[in-house]
Amino acid sequence: MRISLPLLLSFLFLSLVVQGLDPKCDTPDQGSTLKVLHVYSPCSPFRPPKPLSWEESVLQMLAEDQARLQFLSSLVAKKSIVPIASGRQITQSPTYIVRTQIGTPPQTMLMAMDTSNDAAWVPCAGCLGCSSAVFTSAKSTTFKNLGCQDPQCKQVPNPTCGGSACAFNLTYGSSSIAANLSQDTFTLAADAVPGYTFGCILKATGNSLPPQGLLGLGRGPLSLLSQTQNLYQSTFSYCLPNFRSLNFSGSLRLGPIGQPKNIKYTPLLKNPRRSSLYYVNMVAIRVGRKIVDIPPSALAFNPTTGAGTIIDSGTVFTRLVLPAYTAVRDEFRRRIARTSGNAAVSSLGGFDTCYSVPIVAPTIGFMFPGMNVTLPQDNLLIHSTAGSITCLAMAAAPDNVNSVLNVIANMQQQNHRFLFDVPNSRLGVARERCT
Repeated sequence: MRISLPLLLSFLFLSLVVQGLDPKCDTPDQGSTLKVLHVYSPCSPFRPPKPLSWEESVLQMLAEDQARLQFLSSLVAKKSIVPIASGRQITQSPTYIVRTQIGTPPQTMLMAMDTSNDAAWVPCAGCLGCSSAVFTSAKSTTFKNLGCQDPQCKQVPNPTCGGSACAFNLTYGSSSIAANLSQDTFTLAADAVPGYTFGCILKATGNSLPPQGLLGLGRGPLSLLSQTQNLYQSTFSYCLPNFRSLNFSGSLRLGPIGQPKNIKYTPLLKNPRRSSLYYVNMVAIRVGRKIVDIPPSALAFNPTTGAGTIIDSGTVFTRLVLPAYTAVRDEFRRRIARTSGNAAVSSLGGFDTCYSVPIVAPTIGFMFPGMNVTLPQDNLLIHSTAGSITCLAMAAAPDNVNSVLNVIANMQQQNHRFLFDVPNSRLGVARERCT
């Protein structure tokens, strides 16, 4: 039966209608801390002009996640996979943006933050297929292209040296880009980073590129961590705001100063096949007070196959490999049946555990060596704006790609601070109101 829902942007907006930009949108970033915005926040220029229905928007986010998961799997397998996502794209991948200033004098770009990528890249003036907001390198007195003789040229994928500049190509989601390797001053909050190496995009195809570029927070040689090692000691944290937050504003804190003291850690794992990804060892999952029965192989870290669990800022909904997801889903359903009078289960796209009556959901906990992360209902459920349907906001890993990867996604990370302490190979997580 077709579900009829009001024309609002799913749970991202609920019943909040924002007219124009909030005056607080112009508040400057402070110190080494950048404001983190959701792409649909009142301060974001990337909100779609025409709202979709709740049902349409959820299905589109699932489609975009599918492309994201295929992209992540291609990184693990070191294969070039360009997934085709059907339908109209309504979200950019990844989902959160920060304000970066590039060049001298500085030009402001709202760049997507991505923990699973290394190099930064921005659309440059004259780019074919890029958005209207571009970086004009001719106006910057500190801009330069890097040549084939520069060592950084060996650190980008598929470099070509037909001309004087080092050029490269890469795929991202359902898109591809061609860029020159360049350098300029990046200003992050109050910190100026001269000679930052990035890709200056000259041509783009597809529709899943962040419109004003990407800031890579991975662990590779061209990532923000590597290029600012002396400044930030390869340490950062972020707090992602809840989709329903009125301010829609979190924070990206760079460097060890000001990081939380009372925080629990688990080791970061290294996968030599894809050293940029942030793997952790998830050993169990708890629904309510019960640790569900999951085969150890479904959670085990395996660098050869790429199996294991990663923390990713760009995927919206957590995906678990099929045996793990089935165990979590079935126990979740059993608990809802006991507390909600055997409420009927329905589905919506890739979500197979939805209810059309009010429910009281159990918590779900991800268990790691040294810490447990317990998720309340705000991190687990999506609700229609009319309140007529509620779904468990998790799904099984897609079976048409490398389906061995568990991805802890940004909805489940919201209102937590995730601290990436790379020198000590550890990840810290603490509850925090990200406003």
